[in-house]
Amino acid sequence: MKIDLARGLRLIGHDLLAGYGGIGEGMSIQAARDGRRILWLAHEGPPKNFTGVDVTDPRKPRVVAQTELPHGRVRSNSLETVGDLLAVAYQTLEPGLQPAGIEMFDISDPENPKSISFFDCSGPYSRGVHQLWFVDGETIHCAAGAADFTPRNQLDDQPYRIIDVRDPTRPTEIGRWWMPGTAEGDEAPPPERLKIDSGFRGHNTNVYPERPDRCYLGYIDGGGFIMDISDMSRPKPVAAFNPNPPFPGFTHTVMPLFSRELLVVTHECVLDDGADWPKLTWLVDARREDNLVPLSVLPMPSVEEYGRKGGRYGCHNVHENPPRDTALRSDTLIFASLFNGGVRVYDTTDPLQPKEVAAFVPGAPEGSRVPAVQINDVYADENGIVYCADRHTGGLYILELDI
Repeated sequence: MKIDLARGLRLIGHDLLAGYGGIGEGMSIQAARDGRRILWLAHEGPPKNFTGVDVTDPRKPRVVAQTELPHGRVRSNSLETVGDLLAVAYQTLEPGLQPAGIEMFDISDPENPKSISFFDCSGPYSRGVHQLWFVDGETIHCAAGAADFTPRNQLDDQPYRIIDVRDPTRPTEIGRWWMPGTAEGDEAPPPERLKIDSGFRGHNTNVYPERPDRCYLGYIDGGGFIMDISDMSRPKPVAAFNPNPPFPGFTHTVMPLFSRELLVVTHECVLDDGADWPKLTWLVDARREDNLVPLSVLPMPSVEEYGRKGGRYGCHNVHENPPRDTALRSDTLIFASLFNGGVRVYDTTDPLQPKEVAAFVPGAPEGSRVPAVQINDVYADENGIVYCADRHTGGLYILELDI
């Protein structure tokens, strides 16, 4: 394999996932009952649904399960695991199709995932669920449409929803919130549309045990919100950070660094060849929830070098510090996926001057529709092993942190 750049990250494993190497934003490691470690991956699109990879020895990854989607107009972009439960999000290409919702699986036997329930989010204006967050075994937070939600603009079709899965065989909705002005019947006026209009709807919906009364919500062109969910039946915003406009939108992830009272806020690149540059990741001072102050942006590889390298160039997601034993949790090191910029690791000890301390950019994978890698997501485990995946054909790359 050709490697364009490796600094502070060493490639120790690679798997093309049985020829279906296009991976979305779902990465989660299960500690299986028999002692194995299974990395579950959501695919970017059909025909595959999700894949389980035995990474007990990260130098010898092995596919142990790979499932099919029911048809070619649906994708399972996001997943999470808690113990022997796997939650998978289904989003359809057009509104009104099925399946559109969340499926729960029993993965106690990783080779044979068994469906145990489905929470239906389909409807005439719904494409289902783009993303879900499931870390406590009790509640799923998600960006999801609904049969009884009518957006004023079809791009605004996925509000923030909270689902009770304490009985995983019978998921039920607890509450929901959407940005005022985006639903039919709202008293608030519609929001100003951005030049590159990606919509005002939910994306990442992160909730952590340090603050169970808060959801850190990315709302695409609506910016990032801190939500008060002390009453989950009535989520309400307590703070917002939105540089869009003048910046070109698509707030993806809002991740708190609790010990330092900071937020990491990513904005996803969604167009090829730098057409929506700059897409940046911000460090935000959150000491006062009612006054979020931007401090800096994470340094980016040169736009002159990467902007026309092929495919997307800009920020996407970060390792989100999920509160599970098989994940690294760091309030100083940030692991970021930058599409054709690969994986970048940042030291944010000085939040005014964050520094890149490691990088890995593989060469263009064979068979991809673009002439450069497109690293879509990244996950770091508690041992400093870093997993990342290509959006199209490159599959899974396994790296060892060496800084």
